[in-house]
Parts: sequence; C-alpha cells; structure tokens
Amino acid sequence: MEMKLELIPVPVVDIDRAKTFYVDQVGFVEDVDVRPADGVRFVQLTPPGSSCSIVLGTNLPSITGMTPGSLLGVHLVVDDIAAVRDELVSRGVQVAQIRDIGGGVQFAEITDPDGNRLLLQEMAWRTGDKF
Repeated sequence: MEMKLELIPVPVVDIDRAKTFYVDQVGFVEDVDVRPADGVRFVQLTPPGSSCSIVLGTNLPSITGMTPGSLLGVHLVVDDIAAVRDELVSRGVQVAQIRDIGGGVQFAEITDPDGNRLLLQEMAWRTGDKF
C-alpha cells in the first residue's frame, strides 16, 4: 500500500495576506488560486522542491472549523538552515534563532501573519548530495 501526503490546510483570516507572505516572502510557488463557486476560494501553494502543498481557502470542509493560527509544527526540511534563515530574514520573515537539539538536528521557527507556526528543520544526514 502507498500513501502520499499532498495537502495541508492552513487556517488564516486573510487569504491574500497569507498568500503574499507564503509566495513573496517565504518563496512558495502558487499552484492554484480559484473561485469555483460563490463564496469558495481554493489557493494551493507549494514549497520549492516539495511534493506536499498547503491550502488556504474559504468555505472548504478541510479548513472550516479550524482556528486561524492553530497550525503548529509543520516541518520545512532544508539543506542549509543558516542560509535559508538568512534569506528569509532578508525577505522580512521573522525567523527565530536556530536551535541545535543534538544528533545533527537543528530547528528555527517561522510564524505566519496569523500565528501559524512552521519549523525549518535541518538534519545532518539529509544535507548536500543526500538532501
């Protein structure tokens, strides 16, 4: 049996503000921004190099009932956390200091405009050619 994780709903107050943050500041790619019916909007954004995307939307069953800012702990795995952190900070993203938790694992937290928290993660065994 195979399963692929492809879409993570992200609850936000203002879709346009969130889309600007994720695309212009964090560097996600806009895959889709559609309004298939009155009152419905579906925005799919993908981190560069990822097979899994996030979705922002209105009147979508996967997001209805989620409180904006309640998403915690989605990991964005990177090859060089210091370089990625520096780039994001230069784009105006607030990124916490890098924490080394041992075993070759480092984290830095990003908070979006709604308070959703994502983690940059570097794992020493998944860098360079192994990334």
